[in-house]
Amino acid sequence: MGKLDGKIALITGGARGQGAAEAQLFVGEGATVVLTDVLDEAGERTAGELGADYLHHDVSSEDDWARVVAEIGERHGRIDVLVNNAGILHASSLVKYQTADWDRVIAINQTGVFFGMRAVAPGMIANGGGSIVNISSVAGLEGVYGSMAYSASKWAVRGMTKVASQELAQHGVRVNSVHPGIINTDMTSDFPKERMLRAVPMGREAEATEVGQVVLFLASDDSSYCTGQEFVVDGGMHS
Repeated sequence: MGKLDGKIALITGGARGQGAAEAQLFVGEGATVVLTDVLDEAGERTAGELGADYLHHDVSSEDDWARVVAEIGERHGRIDVLVNNAGILHASSLVKYQTADWDRVIAINQTGVFFGMRAVAPGMIANGGGSIVNISSVAGLEGVYGSMAYSASKWAVRGMTKVASQELAQHGVRVNSVHPGIINTDMTSDFPKERMLRAVPMGREAEATEVGQVVLFLASDDSSYCTGQEFVVDGGMHS
């Protein structure tokens, strides 16, 4: 018996990396998974390999959220789990940061999470419960040099998670955030990892599946008494 048997899960940014790893774990535990992304070729390929559904989805678009949630409702009847995984990183110093880059990071990483929680909450309330897992970062717990917009967005995800958890708890909907450190994914491929790993007591980066296991725990009934909390997966970097 799988930990997610019978559950319908939506994972944004699921075409590759951490989202794809989460999807693989979810499918393995019995969930019906819908992956969404703007990387259609990779998304279709990942979904095909896993036996999941794929939908094109720009998380910064209200219209896309309405369409995706409605389509999943038509196909599967409901959404039990939302993983707000989609995100981007733009590195630049404060004085060189361009407004257009700031706006794009905030639109995807912060406003996209807001749109997602708002879009699925009514259905989860009507169904008597659900789990929302918002992917933040260690950058949502402390300052990270050269990541002004990314850090701002990830701190915001942390705060929005806490507010949503308080508002939705009475309806049986749990909302938690996950805070990865240095993870081996495409998004972090250009990081100066050798220097950064000096700050990690465990001395290595994590594989995406190691983050996925925590997301799986929060999506499942194993975490039935957990809401409004921060789950850090960083090898001891933030302690």
